[in-house]
Parts: sequence; C-alpha cells; structure tokens
Amino acid sequence: MADDTSTETVVAAEDEYIPSGEELEMSGGTPPRKAKHFWPSVKRLFGLMASEKKGMIYVVGLVVGSVVLTVIAPKVLGKAMDVVYSGVIGAGLPAGANIDDIIAGARAEGRDDFADMLATAEVVPGQGIDFTALGQIIIAVLLMYLVASMLMWAQGYILNALVMRVVYRLREDIERKINRLPLRYFDTRQRGDVMSRVTNDVDNIQQALQQAFSQLVQSALTIIGIGVMMFIVSWQLALLALIALPLSAIIAGVIGTRSQKLFKAQWKHTGEVNGHVEESFSGLDIVRAFGRDEVMLDEFDRRNESLYKASAGAQFVSGMIMPSMQFVSYLSYVLIAVAGGLKVATGQMTLGDATAFIQYSREFSQPISEMAGVANMLQSGVASAERTFELLDAEEEDPDEVQRELPPRTPGKVEFSEVSFRYAPEIPLIEKVSFTAEPGHTVAIVGPTGAGKTTLVNLVMRFYEITGGTIFLDGIDTRDLSRSDLRSHVGMVLQDAWLYEGTIADNIRYGRLGATDEEVVAAAKATMVDRFVRQLPDGYDTVIDSDSGSVSAGERQLITIARAFLADPSLLILDEATSSVDTRTEVLVQQAMAALRTDRTSFVIAHRLSTIRDAHTILVMEDGAIVEHGNHEQLLAAQGTYYRLYMSQFRGEDAEEQFTAEVLAETEAESGVQSDEAAASAGDRADESDADGESTEAPAEEGPSPRA
Repeated sequence: MADDTSTETVVAAEDEYIPSGEELEMSGGTPPRKAKHFWPSVKRLFGLMASEKKGMIYVVGLVVGSVVLTVIAPKVLGKAMDVVYSGVIGAGLPAGANIDDIIAGARAEGRDDFADMLATAEVVPGQGIDFTALGQIIIAVLLMYLVASMLMWAQGYILNALVMRVVYRLREDIERKINRLPLRYFDTRQRGDVMSRVTNDVDNIQQALQQAFSQLVQSALTIIGIGVMMFIVSWQLALLALIALPLSAIIAGVIGTRSQKLFKAQWKHTGEVNGHVEESFSGLDIVRAFGRDEVMLDEFDRRNESLYKASAGAQFVSGMIMPSMQFVSYLSYVLIAVAGGLKVATGQMTLGDATAFIQYSREFSQPISEMAGVANMLQSGVASAERTFELLDAEEEDPDEVQRELPPRTPGKVEFSEVSFRYAPEIPLIEKVSFTAEPGHTVAIVGPTGAGKTTLVNLVMRFYEITGGTIFLDGIDTRDLSRSDLRSHVGMVLQDAWLYEGTIADNIRYGRLGATDEEVVAAAKATMVDRFVRQLPDGYDTVIDSDSGSVSAGERQLITIARAFLADPSLLILDEATSSVDTRTEVLVQQAMAALRTDRTSFVIAHRLSTIRDAHTILVMEDGAIVEHGNHEQLLAAQGTYYRLYMSQFRGEDAEEQFTAEVLAETEAESGVQSDEAAASAGDRADESDADGESTEAPAEEGPSPRA
C-alpha cells in the first residue's frame, strides 16, 4: 500500500468483539497458568528444538556428567570419614597387635558392638590418621565438585545459546505469520491479547526453556542418581527415606490446591486495581474537573484492601508448603540418623557410609522441591506456548493468484459490478452494489454509522475478499492482482492519524522510503505542513514521540496527508480525515486534501457533508446498499436521504463560505509574514534549510514495518 497505515487501523466489522474471561485475564498482563492441552503442547514446544538436536545432546550429556560426579562425591567423601575414624580408633590400640585378636578379645569380654564396629572398619592397631590418604580423598572430592560445576556452566552456556536461537526463529515465524493473517483475525481479537501472545508469551516460553528444561533434567537425574546410591549404601535406610515422599506429596497437594484458588483471587483483584489506576491516570483531567478525587481514592482503597487480603492469604498458605516439607525432611533426617547410628554401632555399616547416606537424604529432598517449583514454571511456559501455537495455526489469507500486473501509473478507474460481501455468512452486509468511479473523479460515500461505507473501500484494498461480484481497477479484476501490487497504487488517510516514533521528515518519507529531502519538503508545502514545521525549533528534525504529543491533532492529520501526497498513488481513499479536528483546521486539511486529490481517483468517506459538496459523485448508503447517487446539486434537488442528512447539518452556505474565506486569508497573511522574515534572514534560513535536508535523509530500510 502506498501509505503507511497498518491494517490494524482500518475499521472492520461493525459487530463489537466481546472477549472471554480468559482473554480478559490475559489482557490484564498476568501470565497464563494452565494449558488446555498440556502434553500435545509440550511435545510441540520441544519440537521447536528439533533443529538443535546436536546441542541438546551436548546439554544432556553435560548434565549427566555433572550429576554423576555430584552423586558419587558424597560416597567418596565418606571414605575420608572412614580414614579419620579408623585413625582415631587405631591410635588407641596397642601397636603391632593383631586386629583379629583384639576383635576376639572384645567378644570374649562381651563387647560385641565394639567388636562388630572394629570388624567393619579398616583399623590398623597403633596407627593414627593417614593424612596422605585423607588429603588425596579430599582433593579428589574437590576436583569432582569443580568439574561438576564446570560441566553445569558449560551446559548452561550451550542451552542459553540454542534457546535464544529457537526463540529468535519463533519470533521470525510469528512476524511472518502476522503479515499473512487476514484483517478478520484482528477484528475478532483484542489488540492487547495479540500483542501479549507476541511479546509476553514468547518471553515466558524462553524462560521456561532456559530454566525449566535444564532444572527438570538435572533434578530428575539427581533424584535417580541419589536414589540408586542410597540403595547401594543401605537399602533399609533407603526405604526409610522414601517414606517422606508420599507425605511431602500429600502436603504439597493439599496446600497447593488451596493456594491456587487464593492466587487466582489475588490476580483477579490485581487486575481490578490495575484497571482502576489506569482509569484514574488516563482520565485524571475528568476526575478533577468533576471533583471526584475522593471518590476515586475511596474506590482505590476498597480495591486495594481486597487485594491485600487476597494476597496475604495466598502468600501465607503458599508459604506453608516449604516449612511443612522441611518438617517432613527433618523428621526423615532424624529417623535416618538414629537408624544409621545403630547400624554403625552394630557394625552393619561404616561411619563413612552413614555420613554419606545422611548427606544423600538431605540432598534427596532438594531436587524434589526444585521440580515442584519448576513444574509451575513449565506449566506456565506450556500455556504460553499453546497461545502462541494458536496464533501460528490461525487461518491465513488466501494466497494470491497473480495473473496480471499494473503499470507504475494507472488512470485509476474503479468499477463495482454486483459486489456482495458478508462478515458472517448468515448476516448480509453489502448486496449487489454497482457503480463506476471515473479516472480523476472524486467519489464521496456518505450514510449513517454501520451503513458499510468503510467496508466498501476496504474491499477495494482487498483487506477482505468479496463474496460475490467483481471489482475492476482499470479493467483488471483485483483478484487477479497481488495484494502488494494493488495496495502499492492506493493511498489512505484515515480518521486516526497514525505516526510512528521518529522525525517529521521520516514520517512523511514513510509514504515513499526512497524520496529525497527535496521531495519531502515539496510534499509538505503542497499539503500545508511546511507552514507549521518551519515554526518548530527543530523543523523537520522534530521528533514525534509515541503518543505524538509534540504536534496537535490537526498537524498530525496534515502530516499523514503529506505522506500520502509523497506516495503519489493512482487511487486515494480518505476515511473521515477531518472528523477529529476543529473547524479552522478542517479548512486547512480540506485545502491539503484538495491538492492531494488532483489528477487521481479519490474515495472520500465523510460525515460532514459540507466537505464533499465538490465531489463528482456522491454515493448515499444505507444498510449496505446504495440508495442514492449523483452530485451535490442533484441530490439536494431530489430531496431524499442526502437532502435530509445535509439539512440536519446545514448552517447557511453564505456563513460557511465566508468563514472558509477568512481562514484562507488568515493563512495567506501568516505565510506573507513568514516570507518577510525569511527575506530578512535569507542566508541563515538557507543554511538551516540545508541542515534540515541533510538530517532528514534516511535509508529506505529503516522504515518500520506497518505490521511490526
């Protein structure tokens, strides 16, 4: 399309979309908490990483290596405890004595426990602690933990790199998908919900893949490894340790279910508070104008109190999970310590194995708790992935069947032949409409709200596909043209003046990215933009912020007209371009649009009938049908629908023409004063103009995508 306006700004179906409760929740900014189809979404989510199989193998291999070293280390460290214990016991025995004789003597004295303990310990009578062996064991353990940490760092580095590549490709797929979606998709969804799928949900997916995947693999392998080592050391103590698992699961299930309900209430009240704050800030002038400060404050206090109670309850209940699970863990620890001590005392296991098992029991509960926390993160990530997949699976526009191409410049003859269209198959909107717009003529479309005026021009742009009939552009069926070719010959100026964050020159140049500075200035002068831009401190380099607060509504509209003028389209569509400006600015905008409409076919949609009196043809629409057509004088003489609409707005042609003449005279006077001032400082103005021209030049690639 020749103009910059994204299809999001085009008025769509008159039926208002009512979002569901879940969509309203998402538009409030809270992340999704539960997927509707969990396992299929998990499978597809990890399917995104299919192209990174080699990296995933490295990641899993590194995690396995790290977990193996971490799991074996306590067992090796237990050997160090055995060395210390054996040395302490051996130092108290007579040197050179036979250990078997000492054991037999202890049994003869009735000290069977001591004898059993000596039998399991590698005690050398008279020999103290072997610090050489102890040092070797400690160094080995330190190396094992060091290597395990390095392996985890390496897997984190590789995983982050491959996840970022996956997310990068996912964002590209989403961007391409959005550009292939029909306008109907955006008509039936909240803009905030679509943006949330593109931004928040993708970020949530990234977080889940980066943290949840690695943590789940590590925790699962750690649980398996520790479980195996616990059974190797002592299967009796292992069974005792496993008793804590069902108790922890029951506690987490009962408290988690309760906390989930409270968290749901918390997010609900959070959305209410956010909505109230947004209303208070966005309508602050209205609040103060009507003296409703105290009322709004009282309402905020009420909602904030509800949020406080819900949040306090949710945090209190959820905060009970970890202490409760820790209590079970401590209980298991006490039982294992007592049972292990008895086994050591009776010689059934060494002290080193007992200490290793106690360490295993302490480490066994940690990955379980981590998996519980990561499961919530993964569930949220899968829910986000499901929403993203819904976007990627949405029905796309029908592919173009390109059979013809338009020349760079066309006469612009538009013909509707028995055209019909319906947003919903069962609800007729436009039925068998036929008319012809001759090259260079202005066709005005008027009628009440919902009559189908904007829909009619949207059909010209192929924002929607007609359900019957044919639309011809210079004798060519528009369906035989590619959408990009068709839209490149059409310029649009809409009621909502859309400007992106950048300079005024860049916004004008967006109509034709390859335009020179001289062409930008020429377009601005032709559409009365230059007159106010020259009064700004930075001229054409004035930066327009995200809300276009640096220029007025009328000036924004004039900039959009200059942008369309620079595009030099064969066909022009003006949709309520003056409805949001004051009467004086309307005169200026009308003059700019008159220059824009010169020598090109134009469709003008207007509620102010005074703005389209000079149109060659006026189409009067009601309920999707053309009920009258003709020029201004013919339709007034017919005294039909147009006559009634016009007379309802009529205030006297003489007064209106006089007002228009006064505004134009005032504008010419201002231009004359500026010309005198410019002549007085011609050299400085020339330098400034050259500087402005150089600074506004920008490469074509820097223009943002209308779909971005």
